[in-house]
Amino acid sequence: MIDTERLATWMDGMGLPGKGAPLEARFLSGGTQNEIYEIIRGDDRCVIRLPPAHAPANRDEGILREWRIIQALDGTDVPHTKAIAACEDTSVLGRPFYLMGFVDGWSPMGNKQWVEPFTSDHSQRAGLAYQLAEGIALLSQVDWKARGLHDLGRPDGFHERQVARWTGFFDRIKGRELDGMDVATRWLRQHRPLDFVPGIMHGDYQFANVMFCDGAPARLAAIVDWEMGTVGDPKLDLAWMVQSWPEDTNSPDAATASYVDLRGMPSRSQLVAHYAEVSGRQVDDLDYYLVLAKWKLAIVLEQGFQRAGDDHKLQSFGAIVPELMRSAAELAESSGYKG
Repeated sequence: MIDTERLATWMDGMGLPGKGAPLEARFLSGGTQNEIYEIIRGDDRCVIRLPPAHAPANRDEGILREWRIIQALDGTDVPHTKAIAACEDTSVLGRPFYLMGFVDGWSPMGNKQWVEPFTSDHSQRAGLAYQLAEGIALLSQVDWKARGLHDLGRPDGFHERQVARWTGFFDRIKGRELDGMDVATRWLRQHRPLDFVPGIMHGDYQFANVMFCDGAPARLAAIVDWEMGTVGDPKLDLAWMVQSWPEDTNSPDAATASYVDLRGMPSRSQLVAHYAEVSGRQVDDLDYYLVLAKWKLAIVLEQGFQRAGDDHKLQSFGAIVPELMRSAAELAESSGYKG
């Protein structure tokens, strides 16, 4: 639990609303990397995000990177949480932290299911998907240099580093061979985009990391959880979002293709076309990004599997990872890999 007295004193010193009023902190969520609390002072509500005491030291820098991104998004069309204030002084709460606006809405990750009317009325669900796609389409249009994010990432050599970084990561955690990894890795090295338009990336863009306004029609309230945010190639966010999205969302398989029921949603092609229309970016080379997304996700999940222990959720990745890597290799082969 956070020290509410020290936080209240700091907030008062910053001239934030609610000065002198009692402060209440309500735990919302948290894990090994972040803790999130709702902060209530009188009639004012906000949210604090900070690393837990046992988090690695580099999370301090990560929290401040997140703050820079949401602060840079203020005044843009991108749905986001309001940037309120940040604190680098670890003497206040032990770790750096920032305050952001409270979002009055809901997350698909709340119960890993839709809320009404999207549960019973499948015809309303298409808007959820299109709003999801619009979120990163709008994000890709932000002038990141003008917003002060010129040093947030290194877009030059982005794709070369992706393959080198994640193959090196896999070598460090390797506990088994993955069928298709050599094929997919070689294809990615041979088919890197010759050019791309850099932009802000979320890094883990999916239904789990957005919030929607209550009621219909669907309206995206905020993109959240910027732990992986950087400046790179925004089309990787698109591929990450749709890499497991079915083309036929009216099939029974659409109910189990994700952690939420995708029946009633637009097809992958329709979703990608909507992103292209809103963002103004061409998507003719999406296969490259889909191979990269599947390949990268397989490696990320493999780390969880290798460290699973008695964790049943992480153990389940054992069967998912090989399927993902084979899917990446099959897509690479169907896209012209001959080597």
